[in-house]
Amino acid sequence: MPASNGALLTESVHNSLQEMIFTGELAPGSPLSVPALAARLNVSRTPVREAVQQLIFEGLATHTRNAGARVTLLDDEAVKAVFDVREVLDGLAAHHATLIAGNAVVEQLRKMVQVQRELLEETADRQRDAKLDLEFHTLIRDTAGNRPLSDALARLDGQSHLYRADMWGTELNRRLAVGEHERIVAAIEAGDAEEARSAACAHVAGLYVRTRRT
Repeated sequence: MPASNGALLTESVHNSLQEMIFTGELAPGSPLSVPALAARLNVSRTPVREAVQQLIFEGLATHTRNAGARVTLLDDEAVKAVFDVREVLDGLAAHHATLIAGNAVVEQLRKMVQVQRELLEETADRQRDAKLDLEFHTLIRDTAGNRPLSDALARLDGQSHLYRADMWGTELNRRLAVGEHERIVAAIEAGDAEEARSAACAHVAGLYVRTRRT
């Protein structure tokens, strides 16, 4: 198999495992057995092994000697620490993105939240809505143009999603999150970097409170 095909397969397996973690199909603490996952995904063990190593690097999985890899299980204190840091960095990313974002990015963000708003009238789909949420935040942090910031947020956002499998399963949580997204986009569109920072910080703080209630 050409190297490029192998890399694409590993990426596909990684995306599948990440999605299974974010939707709660693989809950925190679940074992990540390479043979079992390879059989489940109908692929060889090599891309699964490489994908699990990537999950460990991202903080979504941990490796324990003699026990293998498992989906990361954080205690309450660690979860709070993740959200505390993400709140600050998400605000920073929104601030920087506001100063850099061109019309094309603003339009893309507006379309994203418009789709999220329209989907509120449909039955909740945790997998779909969690994916749209991740795409929204990824675009903002990538637009900020700061690689260390983007890398740190990718890791923190992944870890915070470990405890948000139910965030898109209740009507109230869905509507609150979309409203907060709309506030962020409105600030970015208006060129108000400080308001964008404030809106992003408030969004993460709200997510943490609602996560603890589920």
